[in-house]
Amino acid sequence: MRSIVISALLLSVVIGCSDSDPNATKLAKLQAEIDSLNKKIVQLQPGLGEVMSAIQMHHAKLWFSATNENWKLAAFEIGEIKEQLEAAEHLASTRPEIASLPMIYPPVDSITHTIDAHDLAGFRGAFEYLTYTCNKCHETNKFEFNVIAIPTALPVVNQIFKLSK
Repeated sequence: MRSIVISALLLSVVIGCSDSDPNATKLAKLQAEIDSLNKKIVQLQPGLGEVMSAIQMHHAKLWFSATNENWKLAAFEIGEIKEQLEAAEHLASTRPEIASLPMIYPPVDSITHTIDAHDLAGFRGAFEYLTYTCNKCHETNKFEFNVIAIPTALPVVNQIFKLSK
């Protein structure tokens, strides 16, 4: 996307400097195509709701991986949550809800430490803290109707969370 924006800027400079150039029409058409593609890129980006739904799925998978002491999968899932949080900040940077997002980082860091230490008891407490903080963020942003809970059923039926030893 960055290359499209840079190309658009370069083309706009060239078009601005070449009003008498016979290639100006071609360049103008190319600029219009770039503008159209940029608009499509924006339309195809996921919204904040889709990003939050992905976080919710990773939240559930994180619970089952760690409580089954599949620490590698738990580390993967907390990494996915971090990536989705970064995506939310990037994709929805102008939304007021994003200002509250930093409240989630301390519980995410706590979970990361418990995973690194293979500390199941610590993980349970950190996960409760994460879940509580998710709900506080929702309340802060008037999404209190969206209540997150500690999972009670597997989020997917086609994944094994407990590895045989």
